[in-house]
Amino acid sequence: MKIKHYCPDNSKLAYSVGVTLDRFIKIKQKDFPFASGELSQLLRDIALASKIVNREINRAGLANIVGAFGNTNVQGEEQQKLDVIANIRFTRALTKGGEVCAVVSEEDDEVIDLQNKSGKYVVAIDPLDGSSNIDVNISIGTIFSIYRRVTPIGSPIQPEDIMQPGNQQVAAGYVLYGSSTMLVYTTGHGVNGFTYEPSLGEFFLSHPDMYAPENGKIYSINEGTYRHFEPGLKAYIESCKNKEFSARYIGSLVADFHRNLLKGGVYIYPATDKVPKGKLRLLYEANALAFIAEQAGAKATDGTQRILDIIPSSLHQRTPLYIGSVKMVDEVESLLRKHREPVMENTK
Repeated sequence: MKIKHYCPDNSKLAYSVGVTLDRFIKIKQKDFPFASGELSQLLRDIALASKIVNREINRAGLANIVGAFGNTNVQGEEQQKLDVIANIRFTRALTKGGEVCAVVSEEDDEVIDLQNKSGKYVVAIDPLDGSSNIDVNISIGTIFSIYRRVTPIGSPIQPEDIMQPGNQQVAAGYVLYGSSTMLVYTTGHGVNGFTYEPSLGEFFLSHPDMYAPENGKIYSINEGTYRHFEPGLKAYIESCKNKEFSARYIGSLVADFHRNLLKGGVYIYPATDKVPKGKLRLLYEANALAFIAEQAGAKATDGTQRILDIIPSSLHQRTPLYIGSVKMVDEVESLLRKHREPVMENTK
């Protein structure tokens, strides 16, 4: 009997489609010996829900699921129909997966106890960030954080399971629904991006070992509120203009962050006179993106301290956010400090 050894280079007729997300997760499972596969399954559950949400987004205009739902969430923001649909899809997937004991969602006032008594993880999620942009066909996203619960398995959920600082995340990621759909995540061992191939129904590794440029020429901020900025931030914006940097602001956090991560830039959502605590939520927006940013060699602060070191005090706590290329974040922080320092009177 003759045996022929497989040689992938023998044929040029079929190109390699690459490594699937599922296979990549299995390969990386060795990084988490304590998890026994639960974290890997949890990431697969999130990926599955994102595929379903992607389908809903792609047919939104045809299925009459664009526009407002008619309710407001705990933030006082008008819920879109797709907000509600995405929240249901992700919560349902996490419930059926069995690895998660509780969910914190932008769309729910309180913690959702999934009644999974053996669940080892807590997920904080913004199911559909920037959903109002769906009406005008602009990129939107999902943002998620994953924490290990700290109380004994099987016991009731406690505040300490939920109110953990970002430096305790075991994984975080986002899904970008745009010209192509991408899932980007980290488990604390670098950042990898996967692009969805709809004809096969799989995410494939397309952006391995993502790393942000140390510096950039893009600044992303809503300059419509310029008159409410503090002096140090105004000085930074003027510095960007003098250097002829590009102003790029989509109004969809995931899309703005993703672009700057790849090309180099800074995203800013500051505290202002109108929103003195900032607008973005710490638990399910800022923490996740800050973890990804740092794993990709970038930086994230609230203008004063590292985002990942902030101790949360409330479920839907807000925070200012300065995130992106290290040198750009350092510069804006420096100007903020300079202009916040009290002016010393000349007593001579």
